[in-house]
Amino acid sequence: MSALVSTAAPAWLAGELVMLLAQKALYWPREKMLVVADIHFGKAASFRALGVPVPGGTTVANIGALDALIGQYDVDQILFLGDFMHARAAHATATLEAMREWRWRHPRLRMVVVRGNHDAHAGDPPASLRIDMVDEPHALTPFAFCHHPDVLVPAYVLAGHVHPLYRLHHGWESLTLPCFLLSGTRAVLPSFGAFTGGHAVVPEPGERLFVTTGDAVFEVPV
Repeated sequence: MSALVSTAAPAWLAGELVMLLAQKALYWPREKMLVVADIHFGKAASFRALGVPVPGGTTVANIGALDALIGQYDVDQILFLGDFMHARAAHATATLEAMREWRWRHPRLRMVVVRGNHDAHAGDPPASLRIDMVDEPHALTPFAFCHHPDVLVPAYVLAGHVHPLYRLHHGWESLTLPCFLLSGTRAVLPSFGAFTGGHAVVPEPGERLFVTTGDAVFEVPV
């Protein structure tokens, strides 16, 4: 295993080369596709609607992160692996206006959302965003794009939902980082959103794990 620091780690999944990005996304070069899981647009607005005093700016942060990747890679399409909108309250005016302005700046990009559990409650985004909404599994050989990792299909599953984190230990110190979890049949992506939290995972035998600091991604021996 190489411990070299890199902003992207190549991986072969079902015979296809993909790049695991330090920015918590996956890039599929052959299709010029950026794959993003669990962005949760409007989550902070949803919390504030419930009276929880959380800071704003998460929509701008999410958009900025997407723009950085669009500028860095040759992207024709973005595929969101579910939980695009966080809740019905995520359709706040300021959130939707920021999203529309962003969409207008990228008119040529195709955008697809595989509906997740939060999308079922939030409802589809406005038609003005020109986003294709599909249900899981969304097939594009050799992959099945899903929100839930446990969907049983005869294809290699790319999914989110879990928000995987991994705890690194060094002596008495520890650090918890977002991670990609890869097996022979599926890959689980970290949550892309700026305000989403996560769930600590323990790799099973045969799985590979890549952690990201946001600036670098590297494989951890498990």
